[in-house]
Amino acid sequence: MNTEKKISYEITFNHNLPNRDQPIRILVIKLRHFGDVLLTTPLINTLMANYPHALIDVLVYDGTEVMLAGNKGVYLTYTVDRSLKKQGLKKQLRGEKALLNSLGTGHYDLILNMSDQWRAAFYCYKLKPTFSIGFRYPRRNNRLWLFCHSALVDTDLQPSRHTVINNLSILEPLALPVICSDVTMSYRQMDIDHLELLCRKIPLTDYIVIQPTARWAFKNWSLTSYSQLIDHLMQRGERVVITGGRSEEEISSIRQILNGCLYPEEIINLAGKLDMPELAVLIDRAKLFIGVDSAPMHMAAALQTPSVVLFGPSNLKQWHPWQAPHTLIWAGNYRPLPSPDDINTDTPERYLDAIPVADVITAVVRRLGAVQHPAIANKSHHFSSEMSQS
Repeated sequence: MNTEKKISYEITFNHNLPNRDQPIRILVIKLRHFGDVLLTTPLINTLMANYPHALIDVLVYDGTEVMLAGNKGVYLTYTVDRSLKKQGLKKQLRGEKALLNSLGTGHYDLILNMSDQWRAAFYCYKLKPTFSIGFRYPRRNNRLWLFCHSALVDTDLQPSRHTVINNLSILEPLALPVICSDVTMSYRQMDIDHLELLCRKIPLTDYIVIQPTARWAFKNWSLTSYSQLIDHLMQRGERVVITGGRSEEEISSIRQILNGCLYPEEIINLAGKLDMPELAVLIDRAKLFIGVDSAPMHMAAALQTPSVVLFGPSNLKQWHPWQAPHTLIWAGNYRPLPSPDDINTDTPERYLDAIPVADVITAVVRRLGAVQHPAIANKSHHFSSEMSQS
């Protein structure tokens, strides 16, 4: 790992892990969103490289486990059902107890808690692993948080480093000899089959994927600008595939984009029709991805699909596409932006609207010019080798 200074950590219990050549049970906790879960895969890859006989389980929020579908490094996936909060205290406690009992069967040697929620710290304490590591978050800098973990790693450098490096830094107390920094987006044969069945009547070759929406609306670009961009691409003879989530807001936004286009009937609209692994197949086969700061952007980077991405006030150092061919257009070059720490995620302001269509078109045309047919052929081989069977 490249860091400006060595990460400091504090060990409160003097436990030793089994020898690396022996079987070991590991639990990775990441209670965040889709992109966050995907960016834990370098950590999983690193654990596999250093503990080849380990069984690695993960605990994530329900729904986000699809980001690890087909990942050969994951043995079991457990999920936290967030809907239980709305079903009353009794059901919530019953669900928590059932989850804890299931996790207890793992008899973990090592737990890596990459979340700042108290429930994650509680799991570290209650499961009684041989060793557990968490982060010393400023908002959790107290004795109780420390008591729930064997070791805590400082987070002082996190704002100035990519999330991949921040995730890997939790391994510092283990002093592992091998570090893997590649993000892995896996999918299965069933995901390929479903996409091909869905698109059996569509000539889905030599295309561009546009994912215009993100989880939070403040990350989105002008719908009119997307329409103008798509019109330009269609006039160049490009085939455009537009994707998005299943929420009514996303479907409505994409409908408005299509209604603003000159040739909406010629655009392939797969919005709301794909699960994340199926979207990964689509992106992997694309010659270009266009989107914003979102999970699909990180998927494109993991799959090494060339990208043009639009960014607003998110922390660029933490969230830019990781180790992948891309052009990043930052709204901060066109208007003042709030600090990443001061963002109101519910704001009606659309920061990316300041980015001119002409600049995005220029970036897209340049990126398309850099895409060579031999590179596309190489990606086809990459797609086959990364695929795991269902």
